[in-house]
Amino acid sequence: MPNLLDFPLPELEDFIAASGKEKYRARQIMKWLHQSGCLSFEAMTTLARDFRQTLAGTARLYRPSIAKIQKSQDGTQKVLLALEDGHFIESVLIPGKNHWTLCISTQAGCAMGCSFCLTARQGFKRQLTPAEIAGQVVTIRQETPEGAAVGNIVLMGMGEPLANYDNTVKAIRILTSDFGLGFSSRRVTVSTCGLAPQIVQLGRDICINLAVSLNAHDDETRSRLMPVNRKYPLATLLEACRQYPMPGRRMLTYEYILIDGVNASRTDAQKLARLLADQRCKINLIAFNEYPGSPYKTPSPATIAAFQQVLLDRHFTAMLRKSKGSDILAACGQLSGSMTRL
Repeated sequence: MPNLLDFPLPELEDFIAASGKEKYRARQIMKWLHQSGCLSFEAMTTLARDFRQTLAGTARLYRPSIAKIQKSQDGTQKVLLALEDGHFIESVLIPGKNHWTLCISTQAGCAMGCSFCLTARQGFKRQLTPAEIAGQVVTIRQETPEGAAVGNIVLMGMGEPLANYDNTVKAIRILTSDFGLGFSSRRVTVSTCGLAPQIVQLGRDICINLAVSLNAHDDETRSRLMPVNRKYPLATLLEACRQYPMPGRRMLTYEYILIDGVNASRTDAQKLARLLADQRCKINLIAFNEYPGSPYKTPSPATIAAFQQVLLDRHFTAMLRKSKGSDILAACGQLSGSMTRL
């Protein structure tokens, strides 16, 4: 039976119409599912009893459940969520000044093979459904005190969102629907390792913030760090990014993980500035987050500051993104879906 939490509004309307009911009932059901967090047809009291019984016989309701929450010294919370087939994924609640940011996953594991990422070491297990992607937000909103204060959603957890394209877009439509979770598109960001054709398609299908994991200014280094670059080298990737529409004053974000002895020198910064000279963008600098067995090291604070200054001197918006949750392996590149420690 179909899971109704998988359906954006148009698909839910079609499903309801096929059962002989008015399409507007879909809006009522979406509110129950995503705003009230309802997981019982019987509890949907704005629907007639016979309709609720019909739904119970033709559809089901499922979203991920919280298995464990781990708290960092800096306030970050890593949430382990159980899927119905026994797999686990992780979401991260990140504290901010006036609200929380929720980082969610789009795949169980990842197939991209980036050499600096702990998630990549787990291998690819399977795609998440729209209900499992958007459902992370619903579950955490309903079951944690901090969930109600979530103001931003970033699809930067486990997996590559654009490698699970259709389900990711459906989940975003649920996240941004007035009858779903009601987030502004300005408050939702997708992060990609650089699947160029899907970047172009995303720009045609939906308007949200885009962050591209760049991490090198030349193809040789980037291919060593990120195997996806062998298929979509920098020239192809940057052209796709130029085509991505960012309305108003919004800018595309390039994420650049600084790795000691690999891509973090002043010369690297100068070459990066030349590479992005014609791009309307901002650059998020992220010091590499070490983990047990990691092949790379974090640069010194002086090295990081010098790299950033080169970009600032060339009038880039270059921000050093403070890593949070590294003591519980909740920082960028540290998620594994195997949080078994109590």
